[in-house]
Amino acid sequence: QVQLAESGGGLVQAGGSLRLSCAASGRTFSSYYMGWFRQAPGKEREFVARISPSSSTFYADSVKGRFTISRDNAKNTVYLQMNSLTPEDTAVYYCAGGFRIADYTCWGPGTQVTVAS
Repeated sequence: QVQLAESGGGLVQAGGSLRLSCAASGRTFSSYYMGWFRQAPGKEREFVARISPSSSTFYADSVKGRFTISRDNAKNTVYLQMNSLTPEDTAVYYCAGGFRIADYTCWGPGTQVTVAS
């Protein structure tokens, strides 16, 4: 079982950028589909982006063109580069992984991203 830990969250001004990282333990990371999700206060968790083992990517419409997901299998790490942030991006961001697309079996504890207006 892969264990995940996010980092890189924080407070940023609107229009700014942050890069989130998700470090994974275990030998199977390179075979995992990896995803980023977020949950804002009072809202349900929502999908943000995913990357396949072959590095194909897919994004939610709300972040397309602003966020970029990538992975470094040598470092067992997946990244989420977030640009042009708005207060609506404020949320706890979670990374998740699994062997099958959209079937995430392991989750990180989350990292808080706050965008000030």
